[in-house]
This record gives sequence, C-alpha cells and structure tokens, in this order.
Amino acid sequence: MTNDTTLFLGQWMRSPGTTGAVAPSSRKLAETVTAPVPRRGEPVIVELGPGTGAFTAEIQRRLEGRGHHLAVEINPRLAEFLAARHPAVDVMVADAAKLPQLLQERGLTHADVVVSGLPWAAFSEETQTSLLEAVAAIMGPNTAFTTFAYSFAKPLPPARRFRRRLHDTFEEVVMGRTVWGNLPPAFVYHARRPRS
Repeated sequence: MTNDTTLFLGQWMRSPGTTGAVAPSSRKLAETVTAPVPRRGEPVIVELGPGTGAFTAEIQRRLEGRGHHLAVEINPRLAEFLAARHPAVDVMVADAAKLPQLLQERGLTHADVVVSGLPWAAFSEETQTSLLEAVAAIMGPNTAFTTFAYSFAKPLPPARRFRRRLHDTFEEVVMGRTVWGNLPPAFVYHARRPRS
C-alpha cells in the first residue's frame, strides 16, 4: 500500500464518519471532480475534505501557480500530511460549516469553484443541510460546486436524502457518468446557482 492509502485507511478506522472512504480517490475521479477549475485568471478554489490530496494534486496541476487554493480539512493528521505535500495550498484545520467565516478571515469574498471530497451520505440530515448552506453562502452567480458519491450507495436512504438536498439548494444539478476506474465506482454531481 502507498503512504496515502495507509494513512487514509488508518484515519478511516479511527473515525469512519468523518473520513468516509477507505482509500484515496482515483486520478480519473479527480479529473472529473475538478473539471470546473478554470485554466485562466486568478480563481479562488475552495476544497472541502481533501484527505490525502487526490483532488488537491489535480487542482494544483490545473492552477499552475495561479489563484488561491484553500483546502479545509477537519482531521489535523490529514491536514498536516496535505500541507507538507502541497506547500502552495492554504490548508486550514476547520469545520466546513464555517466557510463564510473562513473566507472572510482570508479576505476572500467568494469562491469561483467549490470541490468537495466530503462523505455526504455518512452525515446526518442536519449536517448535510448546514454544510450545503455554508457552500451556497460562498458561491457567486457563476460559481461551480462539484462533489461525488459512490454508485453502490445511490439507492440508499442517506444518498437519496443528499440528492434531494442538492436539488433543494441549487437550481441546476447535473449527475455525471459513473467513473468505473475508481474504487469503488463513483459519479460526480455538478451544481450551480444556489436558490435564494
């Protein structure tokens, strides 16, 4: 096993409710989730639940030193690992439900893209709601929000509840194709235009 996988598995065993996965996401899933990251300009990219950095690496590759990449990780051990691996990333140990405050502390008004690796189906209804409200609060009219879910969980009640929450929160929600190269297979949600 790689260092990433070993660390990720260890953190999952300690706290499966906040880590949410037993292994890091694949490169193919990372490419799909980070597709909205612009190739030009100085965008503000907010990453939630970066873990060991599967999406982080792809965001950094797309940014090529531009913009501001803020990664919000609640697990101090994973945040430390991430900060050491990606020194150009602004890594914060914090609860993503405090996003508006976290951006304000950085002098940022909104995000251009929000990329989430959070385990939405593992969260309670209240947690899902508070996190999505925080995401919506930092989005401008053209901001993209992407997250993923595991295909096997699609029919389960927590996943269905999250899907309803997405549609309640955003005017546009598009579900992408299954990324079979991920373990387990996953698909991506692309959302825009928070409802007022």
